[in-house]
Amino acid sequence: MARWLPRSTDLARFCQKLNRVKTLEDDMMETSFNRCLSTVDLTLLGIGGMVGSGLYVLTGTVAKEIAGPAVIVSFVIAGFASLLAALCYAEFGARVPKTGSAYMFTYVSVGEIWAFLIGWNVLLEYMIGGAAVARAWSGYLDSIFNHKIKNFTETHVGAWQVPFLAHYPDFLAAAILLVATAFISFGAKVSSWLNHIFSAISMGVILFILIMGFILVQPKNWSAQEGGFAPYGLSGIMAGTATCFYAFVGFDVIAASSEEARNPQRAVPRAIAFSLGLATGAYILVSVVLTLMVPWHTLDPDSALADAFYRRGYAWAGFLVAAGSICAMNTVLLSNLFSLPRIVYAMAEDGLFFQVFSQVHPRTQVPVVGIVVFGLLMALLALVFDLEALVQFLSIGTLLAYTFVAASIIVLRFQQQKVDAPPPAAGGQPSPEPREGPSAGELKEYESFSDKLQLVDRGKSKEHREPGQLKAAFEPYLEFLSDFYPGEVVTVAVVTLMVSAICLCSILVFGNTHLHLPTWSYSLLLVLFSLGFLLSLLLIWAHEQQHSTQTFQIPLVPLSPALSILLNIYLMLKLSYMTWLRFAVWLLLGLLVYFGYGIWHSKENLREPRPQRVSARYVVFPSGSLEERVQAVQPSSQPTTGLPDTDTEDGKR
Repeated sequence: MARWLPRSTDLARFCQKLNRVKTLEDDMMETSFNRCLSTVDLTLLGIGGMVGSGLYVLTGTVAKEIAGPAVIVSFVIAGFASLLAALCYAEFGARVPKTGSAYMFTYVSVGEIWAFLIGWNVLLEYMIGGAAVARAWSGYLDSIFNHKIKNFTETHVGAWQVPFLAHYPDFLAAAILLVATAFISFGAKVSSWLNHIFSAISMGVILFILIMGFILVQPKNWSAQEGGFAPYGLSGIMAGTATCFYAFVGFDVIAASSEEARNPQRAVPRAIAFSLGLATGAYILVSVVLTLMVPWHTLDPDSALADAFYRRGYAWAGFLVAAGSICAMNTVLLSNLFSLPRIVYAMAEDGLFFQVFSQVHPRTQVPVVGIVVFGLLMALLALVFDLEALVQFLSIGTLLAYTFVAASIIVLRFQQQKVDAPPPAAGGQPSPEPREGPSAGELKEYESFSDKLQLVDRGKSKEHREPGQLKAAFEPYLEFLSDFYPGEVVTVAVVTLMVSAICLCSILVFGNTHLHLPTWSYSLLLVLFSLGFLLSLLLIWAHEQQHSTQTFQIPLVPLSPALSILLNIYLMLKLSYMTWLRFAVWLLLGLLVYFGYGIWHSKENLREPRPQRVSARYVVFPSGSLEERVQAVQPSSQPTTGLPDTDTEDGKR
């Protein structure tokens, strides 16, 4: 029975496969895409991705059903949490100017299986986003014609009464997605100019809404007679915040487009900052106007802004808002259809997804196969699914991507340089990967004597320390951490921080409602998990990190990413259990794809080190001695023969 069990070495090798990181090219500006997008192009892409159905549909939905006029606070919190995530995306987008967004960022810092799952969820995020916007687009156009399209479809095609499905098939939403797919396939420059036109109209409509709306405001709509400012309390505000994240998911289109930016090191951070700031301001101001024009409990969730103008006696203004909102939603459709095929391309190019999606059209320089296939899938979703169910599903995928990108920032910032350092000379040995560091009590093996000297001679080298090493000021107090390879302690601390955040948020969300904890245990668990979170944060901060003046870096690391992780996890736990159930099913499908295809076709398999020449390895024994072991290794086609270990030097200090 025992001989059928996997050996420990096989399990270790399998875990290494799951957690291997992507090897980046020396010249990251080289690409098969067309680098033609400027800072203005990227900014308008980000604005177009964020200011659309979230402004014209979700504002009314959240105000009426979840938060009331306190939807303003929900947008403020969602905007702050998105800012923390956006800064992480900005640093990665400038440092790794490759398409793939959160998938790519996770792959280069955390590991392969985590990157695949993030990419798998991002695919669903973009498909749901495009489908939801298409349905909102259809609903607004239908409202212009007094719901004649809906009535015609229900009469001649029929209506459905199935949970999570639309009440009727939305052929108009599917048709607009197919038309947008055709435009996207013409190339990045065509998509950018089309986005410019729709964005200009959208911003003009928003200015009209704000000016006209502030003229029509009635402060009594926030009074206690109408239910007050926050009728659903703090719980409603936070639940509304989780849903409002749908409004800000569009900024990652900028990171996904970094491989087509002319100067991504400067353009990506600036575009993310400008677009997120403008979008957040627009959402807050429009929420103020909407809830002051009419009582929040009388809003029409499907077309809140247009209906509000109609009810105040300005039918022509309502018609203008409805027409302008359609233009705004067109930009969101273009943004989703622009990003989705590029995420698929990045996964296929790495071998983790089906190779057919890595094909780039030679003339338009876009992944045309991914555009067509996923455009059709998006149209199918818009045809049959309900908007509200789609939005809830969208939030959890977005929050998970934000969480992993924030964790990736911490891990990568405290690792030794891999990409920016010059490539090793011919015949030189590559440096070991931090994730392959041994555990305490085992033999520690390093590729070169200089690697060992970095650790053995720390006491002599107080002035210059590599990223991931303990700061000199903390060495007298945490000397036992000096024996770990740079970055190992930080990686363990990041995992501990995330576990503490999950436990802390679980107590906050479920402690009084579902778990019914007594006050003393509720308080005790809050203190314990808060201490675990803070101690992990301090342990990370006690190590040296990378400092670069060439590209943008998020300030206050590790505090800023840690706050992003904490807030994202809290918002995820506020979502309904049905959302989590559907999310779990989608993750299981993703694992089937990864273990059935991705792990076997990953290009990192080809880069795994194969012993082909004599190599000198220095082994550190638990006692602290240092010995050189020389192995003669035959080519892979011949049997490997190891020479006896030869002691050449004693490294005892």
